[in-house]
Amino acid sequence: MSDSEKAVFDSVRSALKAKGEKTPYPEYDTADLIARPRLESGGLWQSFSKNISAVNGKAMRSIDELVSFLLEKKCRFGHCSLEWDSTIGEAIRAAGMRTSTEFDRERFEDYEFGITSGSGAVAETGTIVLTDAETSDRLAALSPWIHIAVITEDQLVESLGDAIGRFDENNYIVWATGPSKTADVEGILIEGVHGPGEQICLCLPNR
Repeated sequence: MSDSEKAVFDSVRSALKAKGEKTPYPEYDTADLIARPRLESGGLWQSFSKNISAVNGKAMRSIDELVSFLLEKKCRFGHCSLEWDSTIGEAIRAAGMRTSTEFDRERFEDYEFGITSGSGAVAETGTIVLTDAETSDRLAALSPWIHIAVITEDQLVESLGDAIGRFDENNYIVWATGPSKTADVEGILIEGVHGPGEQICLCLPNR
């Protein structure tokens, strides 16, 4: 970090300290804001799977399913966070692919997939929640064409209101609802321009 960059960040930190305590969120009844028809698929996981599929994302329940998907996509190399290296990473390497627990930002184009910890998932919308506190590397979650967010069953919540309440202390949160999407002036939807083109949630049993 250059001296000028350091001066800017120091100035920002100093200004934020002067603010003192954060202003609390306004009180509201989350029950009034839930889209109930989107939760009528027989359970949280079933609803999440249906809703993430509706936005062109994928929901998976096993490491074997993920390995088969990566082989089908002819992937050869990707990032796997250290937390999941001894389980997911090992299975991927056993299938003939290579993984790295480090994400080299100078070689970001070399990574065909990125496996990071997710912080939660929202059944109501099919949204994956990523926070800096739990995601090993933000760029590893946003740069590769295929991103796999790994969560456990207890991280799945019913609604956006539940998720906001759970993550309100985090300074940086990514709400990923399917692959990245953008549209040009003609309104043509294109996926994968400013982020992953394949967004996967792998839900494993609680540890």
